[in-house]
Amino acid sequence: MKSKLGMIHNGDCIEGMNALPTGSVDLAFADPPFNIGYKYDVYEDRMAAEDYLKWSRDWMTATHRVLKPDGTFWLAIGDDFAAELKIEAQKIGFHCRSWVIWYYTFGVNCKNKFTRSHTHLFHFVKDVENFTFRSDDLQNRVPSARMLVYNDKRGNPKGRLPDDTWIIPPEMTQTFTLRPQDLNECYQANESDWYFPRVAGTFKERAGFHGCQMPEQLLGRIVRTCSEENEIVLDPFSGSASTLVVAKKLNRQVVGFELSEEYAKAGSVRLAEAAAGHELTGAPEPTMSAPRTWQKKSTRSSKSIRGKSHDTASDSLSEQISVMIDRGVLSAYAECRIASLAELTKDEEPRKRFVSACRNLGIPGQSDFLVQRLQDVFDRLPAEQQRFEFSSA
Repeated sequence: MKSKLGMIHNGDCIEGMNALPTGSVDLAFADPPFNIGYKYDVYEDRMAAEDYLKWSRDWMTATHRVLKPDGTFWLAIGDDFAAELKIEAQKIGFHCRSWVIWYYTFGVNCKNKFTRSHTHLFHFVKDVENFTFRSDDLQNRVPSARMLVYNDKRGNPKGRLPDDTWIIPPEMTQTFTLRPQDLNECYQANESDWYFPRVAGTFKERAGFHGCQMPEQLLGRIVRTCSEENEIVLDPFSGSASTLVVAKKLNRQVVGFELSEEYAKAGSVRLAEAAAGHELTGAPEPTMSAPRTWQKKSTRSSKSIRGKSHDTASDSLSEQISVMIDRGVLSAYAECRIASLAELTKDEEPRKRFVSACRNLGIPGQSDFLVQRLQDVFDRLPAEQQRFEFSSA
């Protein structure tokens, strides 16, 4: 197996996976051809439905064989065969843990049906009792609306796991949203993902008796959550090599297969340029925007959060969240008693202490994001206030 790692192998993925040792891979992510007529350079993406399903059974069977008993398999697929491939995967022996909808704006425009604006992401495991899911890692959690919006004491200060509808639109920085109405460009009436709020327990109407290149940040969420460092990540359809690049950046071992010689060469160059510890491309953390309905009431606690410098600002959720995060990183910095910001960029030890202090305060985010956020806050402060804010450091 060692001789296969760290490379994209040019060839058929079924043959390639069958040549790997049984039970040797920890995590597989597959984004196969959708059988919708897309023109690849060496593959015609237009089979008869029966042939496509048989081919899908063959490569998913090979994936099942190569995964460890506690292994995980993620499948990205379009509408046309999502239901069929889910059933086929379950027949092979996979168990579906989540059916995630990756929602995005600027979807494929359709003339006689709703605009296609999502991809299905199936999360499968081999053993329903034994699999990797790093739910307690703060990098895999997002802020809780209870804590950030409603000042609810029941909110977990460590945040919560993301919803299973992932909103990662192009030209926007957020990789999740606290509530769907937070985003102006999402959930349009002519698109295929529709939003209707559920009837929650506090609603008056509650009766009471009846209850093609993947973004690196999206892949990072999967790799971080479903594998450990140094474990093996497989991509049967390497394509642009994004899965393998992300896995390598996150200090995983990788192996991939790609039918196209040109794609394999280009992907190999991209993979060679990546290294463990490199930041993922795209915004590492969301800019948490406000719901437009935040207009009527502002609680005493939310007013106090804004502080004197924000008394005249609007009562927007984004402002409150931003100020809370800014004050949090300042508090973490002061708590660590670090001599200067320069230490955070040059010395690993104070950087770890600062990140740990942020974690203890319930501030999610990767190391570079937290340090950059602190730098941004510092840059906005007047010189006198800088001395005051950092006098305890």
